[in-house]
Amino acid sequence: MRDVIREICGDHDVKIMKGHVSKDRMHLLVSIPPQVTISRLVHWLKGKTAHKVMMEYPHIKKHYWGQHMWARGYSCCSTGNVIDEIIAQYIAHQTDDRDDDFKVDG
Repeated sequence: MRDVIREICGDHDVKIMKGHVSKDRMHLLVSIPPQVTISRLVHWLKGKTAHKVMMEYPHIKKHYWGQHMWARGYSCCSTGNVIDEIIAQYIAHQTDDRDDDFKVDG
């Protein structure tokens, strides 16, 4: 997944400043050129990574047949009021640990 993301970003002159990929989400701090819109970048990332994963793992393709592999939405923030180092630090400290005491019923 990381290699595909690097390839996509490299193809479109998007600089990855920091990133974290886990089993159910990814965080990226990127610098994008003016001609690349955020929505287009997300479209490329979700589409090409999903295609690659489904080609390499046929059981996943069968599981997600007719559905979306990635969630439809995404969150994006500019770093205008926050220095890039703080965002990079946040991304670097992401973990895959879950709080087992947190449950949602209903």
